[in-house]
Amino acid sequence: MSLPSFDTKTMLDGLRRWVEIESPTDVPEAVNRMMDAVEAAYREAGARLERVPGRDGRGDHLIARSSSGNAEPGILVLSHLDTVHPIGFIERLPFRIEGDIAFGPGICDMKGGVYIAYEAFRRFLAGQKSPLPITHLIVSDEETGSTTSRELIEREGKRAKYVLVTEACRDGGRVVTARKGVGQFEMHIRGVASHSGSRPQDGRSAVRELAHQILELESMNDTKTGVSVTVGVVRGGTRPNVVPEEAYAEIDMRLPTLALAEELIPKVLSAKSHRDGVRVSVAGGLNRPPYEKTPTIAALFAHAQKLAAEIGIDLHDVSTGGGSDGNFTAPFVPTLDGLGVEGQGAHTDQERILISSLAPRATLLFRLMETLR
Repeated sequence: MSLPSFDTKTMLDGLRRWVEIESPTDVPEAVNRMMDAVEAAYREAGARLERVPGRDGRGDHLIARSSSGNAEPGILVLSHLDTVHPIGFIERLPFRIEGDIAFGPGICDMKGGVYIAYEAFRRFLAGQKSPLPITHLIVSDEETGSTTSRELIEREGKRAKYVLVTEACRDGGRVVTARKGVGQFEMHIRGVASHSGSRPQDGRSAVRELAHQILELESMNDTKTGVSVTVGVVRGGTRPNVVPEEAYAEIDMRLPTLALAEELIPKVLSAKSHRDGVRVSVAGGLNRPPYEKTPTIAALFAHAQKLAAEIGIDLHDVSTGGGSDGNFTAPFVPTLDGLGVEGQGAHTDQERILISSLAPRATLLFRLMETLR
């Protein structure tokens, strides 16, 4: 076995250039500047490129393919380049190095993962042979639910034999073989307004109804099954002396299996009022399907674990509650997530990676591309 040489300093310099191009999801021109940089790098490396124009206030998506025209199912590497940090956050969190740690907005989630995938892939674009064609899909809106990229992700996933997702690995370098599905809902409640002093009996409080609904939603939490329900945003009423006519809530639901999703989502959508004269309506549904560890995903992980051992990584897997674009492909193609760099503090002003993880994680991606058949 001959392993490629990944120079940590060279990779860190390249990653720094990407980190310093701020790319928050809701600023499409900024995301597109980031896509321009990656497109230029892949063009120089010799990839076949497709730029998918952005829409609905989001940036473009980029597809880099093996230079050959091989149309057989291959390896899809799935990444995103949008970040949560607003423009100007680089002043609060400038790229800097402290020992084995590099800081910067988006460096962990997930520019580090995109960069090591590029470094691994470009070896094959330069002539290294891979048994399967390789495609790297980089999207611009993962942080806000992948609303404009989901169709593209699923299309490319259905063409693939394997999917490798470069989200940051979990604590201890663990890769992800299961993620909970994500349900998102909006609840609107309409009651009857009245003067709370002179005619309280005429009112029907929407806020009171919302309180009942919150208790019922929270009762679905179950540590045994892994179901979690959070009412994260609530609004209602206008003044303290008016029985509130309207109330509103936003609900987040995490579901480890499709069976649980099919059981519980209809219950949320069919919520009924507890009092005559009050109307309850709920909109929403499953934003990301559950990513369950199937036998084929377990086999893909076992292969990655063997490769990791050969390069000195003691690789373990984990199930997690957070969703990713891997949720969209795992139901129909073997998907391995968390193949990016090691880091912490994603979405915070302490976002960082371990510099020493760059070369080993790039090598693992390279070996997966080199050996998957």
